[in-house]
Amino acid sequence: MSANTVPGTHNALVARFNLGGSGPTVAIKDCIDIQGMQTRGGSAALADVAPASAHADVVRQLLNAGWQITAKANMHELAYGMTGINDWTGTPVNPQDAARMPGGSSSGSAAAVGAGLVDVAIGSDTGGSIRLPAACCGVIGFKPSFGRVSRAGAYPQRTTLDCVGPFARNMDLIIEAMAAIAPGFDRKQATAEQASARVKLVRTESDAAIVAAIQSAFNASGWQGESITLDGMQEAFQAGMVLINSETFAAFGHLTGQGKLGADIEKRLSAAGATTQDAIAEAERVRAMIVAHIDAALQDADALLLPTLPQLPPTLEDIRKGVSVLALSSLVRPFNLSGHPALSIPVPLAGSSLRASLQLVGRKGDDEKICALGRHLEQRLQGMQ
Repeated sequence: MSANTVPGTHNALVARFNLGGSGPTVAIKDCIDIQGMQTRGGSAALADVAPASAHADVVRQLLNAGWQITAKANMHELAYGMTGINDWTGTPVNPQDAARMPGGSSSGSAAAVGAGLVDVAIGSDTGGSIRLPAACCGVIGFKPSFGRVSRAGAYPQRTTLDCVGPFARNMDLIIEAMAAIAPGFDRKQATAEQASARVKLVRTESDAAIVAAIQSAFNASGWQGESITLDGMQEAFQAGMVLINSETFAAFGHLTGQGKLGADIEKRLSAAGATTQDAIAEAERVRAMIVAHIDAALQDADALLLPTLPQLPPTLEDIRKGVSVLALSSLVRPFNLSGHPALSIPVPLAGSSLRASLQLVGRKGDDEKICALGRHLEQRLQGMQ
């Protein structure tokens, strides 16, 4: 596979090819193995890796279901960033607004779907890396329950946070993708009527326009449920950062000091090596706490609803000038720590051509219910576009 981006794809894709049947087209994030192709993780440090000797489980399952795998998707280097900026492979163009960041780390997957280059893309989500770029690019992104979709053949190999999941422009394709990659996924449950669902609206410190967009979507849904405060979100955000740092250094720390990593990744990854065992133990304590809080909130509700991003994504120019993006993951990262399924869906934003995005979060293993709720909401929102 060439180290150059593919002409005409706005840097969303790093390779085009045709593998599989006549079903929907799909792009695979370049941290997931495709037999005979290099898995370079968006990094010059992996430019010379040997081609994968076997398909990742998700690739094999898609091929067995008759899907057409037609591309490898670009990504933030080593899946260790939120902006999608990649000076080696090129930065994918945000299909909603070319001036704004496409989001990371599954930037190419979200941009490719948003630009109509593929029907579906497969990404990975360790700290919001599916939901965040989906929100930036105006598409749907689903982080399944931790462990629901096999990660065999995906990197990093060892993780307590990362999930493989799909992007698409509509819920029917999300459901079809999950039926292909998640053994036992029940299409009937995932398309069941949800007009009478009970959904709790989580209060967040988000921009007023975002809060208004989420409230409007909730009102349109017809669902019942009260507003709640979900305790422990900030602590879970910080704990998620500790663990992603520790686990990413364990996977890729050996690549530092060679002069091949982007400057931002070199700096972050080197610092991540200083993560202490005490910090990891505290993060695990927080994990148990946030799981208990989320489970309790869901005891009498089908889902929680909250923004995906607390504000609109910043411009690439502002990021290069030093604007911090870390707080953008404050509402997504806690659900990596907890392992609950979380679906990001675009919603209308008053007075703007851009769309905001909301999350539906459900009980662990109840991925079909979250997809069904997303499908219901999508249908209700069609009249608001």
